[in-house]
Amino acid sequence: MFKQKSIFRFSLLALSASFFVACQKSEETAPEDNREYKFINLLVSDNTTNRLSLITPQTNKISAFNAKFVKSALYTTESGRFAVIIHRADNTVETFDTGFERHSDHVDVKGTPKFGAFVGNSALPTHFKSHGSEVAVFNDGDGTLSIANENDFHTAGIQLKTIQTGNKAHHGAMAKFDNGNYAITEKDGSVAGSLPERVKIMDTNGKTLHVSTVQTKGIHGNATNGKVAIFGSASGVLVVNNDGTQKLIPHPTDFGTAWFGTILEAAQANKFIGYTAAKGAYFIDATTDKITPIITSTDIMQCKVDYAGANLIVLLHSGELHIYNLANGLLKAKDVVIGATEKTSTTKPQLVATQKYIYITQPNTGEVLQVQSSNLKSITKLAVGGSPSSITIVGTETSKGHD
Repeated sequence: MFKQKSIFRFSLLALSASFFVACQKSEETAPEDNREYKFINLLVSDNTTNRLSLITPQTNKISAFNAKFVKSALYTTESGRFAVIIHRADNTVETFDTGFERHSDHVDVKGTPKFGAFVGNSALPTHFKSHGSEVAVFNDGDGTLSIANENDFHTAGIQLKTIQTGNKAHHGAMAKFDNGNYAITEKDGSVAGSLPERVKIMDTNGKTLHVSTVQTKGIHGNATNGKVAIFGSASGVLVVNNDGTQKLIPHPTDFGTAWFGTILEAAQANKFIGYTAAKGAYFIDATTDKITPIITSTDIMQCKVDYAGANLIVLLHSGELHIYNLANGLLKAKDVVIGATEKTSTTKPQLVATQKYIYITQPNTGEVLQVQSSNLKSITKLAVGGSPSSITIVGTETSKGHD
């Protein structure tokens, strides 16, 4: 009997020790699992001042910097290290360096966050794209294309290289193919207003390699996977291949006059998404010419692909947030995360998303909301002050440094 009690007591102690170790391990790993990646930052501009807020979500640290002008538009380079700051009305382009240099399995920290020495000037810089180490901006003021290289961002006196496209001034766009050439919109004057009607392919010296073969009734919005470029058009979805061939994919029959003014490319899912406030968000298959719905709604306020290009994040004017798996188009989660926003509001919330969190600006309260993707009811308020305007993610989705 004594022996049996001893065995039982030993087993109980062993079980308790095992439970303690398990709890201890959970306490050590859970906070890291629930926090944002170490090498992810957010950059936020302001509607009324030239303040830029750099947020480190893992620690909730917020640092302030001053851009050259107010209400700047923010974008991220393909490397994730730099943000490009576009002041359209002031004809100016700035850069901001997080110092996070991505390698195959880790991130090196190169100095502290700061502005690049490079400052570019062009006529109404508007549409931004990044490919490899190159950034390109389409200039609405004269229809030219300006390019720069990340390697020059800390070189004082470096200027944007201007590619003369032979274009008229228009609200245009461009896409860069993996072969180094550009698909660039052009204005032929067949449609009134600032929208272009055609797309041609040019090289980096401004030589036209393939002329437009399809005329549309107006183009806005585009994306590329490096081999094919997709443009939103009032005549249908314009598909431009890197060999110069072009075609139109008809809109769904119930679209009427609606068309996709925004085209998104989801890298991880290898999908194109078209979005129009009049109908919703749809998959676009450039191979089969099929357009299929992801969400049909006339209440969408924001429609964005997450940082990795795996999920579609949709925010309705009602305040309801939806997450869709772009591998299959299925709804993963939805919940109300903010109050309703009037469709006529001039300062609407903006959003970006990583694998772990969705970040939503609150222009009226000076906050950025951090919404946990796996639990939409878990919301943290990050106070940046002022009236948050544009927001972009910079960095890499990892916490592994060079130890």
